[in-house]
Amino acid sequence: MAESAGRDGAVDRSEGFGERLLGQLLDRAHEMPPQLIAPLVAEEVRGIGGRDVAILLQDYSQLTLVSLPGWGLTSREPMPLEGSPAGEAFLSESVIEHRQDGGVQMFLPLLDGSDQIGVMSLTLDNVDDDDRRLLRRLAGLVAELIVTKDRFTDQFFQARRREAMTVSAEIQWSLLPPLTMTTPQVAVAGILEPAYDIAGDSMDYALNDDILHMAMVDAMGHGLNAAVLATVAIGAYRHARRADSGLAELYAFMDKAIDEQFGPDHFTTAQMMRLNVTTGDLRWVNAGHHAPLLIRGDRVHTTLEGHGTLPVGIGATPQINTRQLRPGDRVLAYTDGLIEEHTPGGEQFGVERLIDVIERVAPTCGTVQHMVRRLSHTLKRERGEITTDDASIFLVEWRGDTTEHLAVPLP
Repeated sequence: MAESAGRDGAVDRSEGFGERLLGQLLDRAHEMPPQLIAPLVAEEVRGIGGRDVAILLQDYSQLTLVSLPGWGLTSREPMPLEGSPAGEAFLSESVIEHRQDGGVQMFLPLLDGSDQIGVMSLTLDNVDDDDRRLLRRLAGLVAELIVTKDRFTDQFFQARRREAMTVSAEIQWSLLPPLTMTTPQVAVAGILEPAYDIAGDSMDYALNDDILHMAMVDAMGHGLNAAVLATVAIGAYRHARRADSGLAELYAFMDKAIDEQFGPDHFTTAQMMRLNVTTGDLRWVNAGHHAPLLIRGDRVHTTLEGHGTLPVGIGATPQINTRQLRPGDRVLAYTDGLIEEHTPGGEQFGVERLIDVIERVAPTCGTVQHMVRRLSHTLKRERGEITTDDASIFLVEWRGDTTEHLAVPLP
């Protein structure tokens, strides 16, 4: 697009110019096929004097940021989340400016709401507040476009995939909601390992009014059979949840669906939770799962044992547990692969070692997203990089804040 220049020849990046640029980009992007979105963004960045534009997406194992290919984009080597400027921008969800000969390299987090997509990088000769405001808004729009176009293309999936993925893993990734969500009242984050060979583990959540609904399942078996069983479990869970069923009715619906489809010899352990994000009231059914851990002040405060219920598919009367959370409390649910793996010396990893790692990692992590990622990767290293069973983590933090200020119109 043509630059708008003042008398001194400088590019106009005022608020009015920025609104026109973003509006034109949005207008053009509506009918733009997915493969032309990245070149369109690169073109618009060049219109404000930028160069070396790259769009970096988080890979499925949550270890690196990888380049999205496309005409007009700079291709970069994968950049680690830990220890790189791009990774710092991603983890901190803030703009990082790296001054170098010939200009300022900027790394801007790509956030769709609170879901972390990746990072956009570019270089400008100089940077001022007008640039920063415009580029932050541009990065937000780019994230929205990627999420929207991702629904009908494999391009972004292929860029994020760093190794071959099994059919069972393909199924599970297609089931998942965004693995991060943050609001003033609550934040959630999840991770699945092994990312490219996951089978029976899955998770789901939805924030409906004041209630955060959460589920984590671990289907029996391995490979494709486990993935199909988990698919039915999550599908039944969503169906019952969207019908406003209570926790007991939800368990019964899932149990019936699995029994009718697979018979009495198949089951899935599950953790179904509901958190009132206004009051902090937590209710859950633990259907054969390991008890969740309550983390308070970077330490594991207690194990939420409660009353157990038989796994989904076996048939039982569900027992509902309750707990009142405090602002800042975090509840961590996990699947058995996290603790039942054997260390190189032959000893089972166990809950006590899990707690020890949590209490070492928690003080170094500000957000639930950062904590889940670092915890999973640390545990994998301590298991000697061995993951013979699915090992997944789901973490929720109740913040106790309100959303009233978000409804106040801007002046």
